[in-house]
Amino acid sequence: MPEPVVALPTYEDLCRYIRQTLCEQDALDYDQTPFFQTPIHRRGRAWGVLFHVVGPRELKTSAVWAEPEGRVVFYNSMGQRTREVQLQEAPANGVISRAA
Repeated sequence: MPEPVVALPTYEDLCRYIRQTLCEQDALDYDQTPFFQTPIHRRGRAWGVLFHVVGPRELKTSAVWAEPEGRVVFYNSMGQRTREVQLQEAPANGVISRAA
């Protein structure tokens, strides 16, 4: 099955989409669920961002934005890949530092 393709031109759009998708995955309230972002570095260079939400009983689901590959991969609380989307339009290079 082909990967869905989405256009998320700003970092705020990307964060909102990821948070909404993670919350929907476990039926969590978007406004009440803590949302975290951690930059990922590879060979000393910014490469992407790890996002996660924490629900009741320490339920944690996550997503990784791989900036060079232009994709976002979603994982459930057991670490299993649940979804992958390709970004037709993504935030400009250099925005990863905003995740810190």
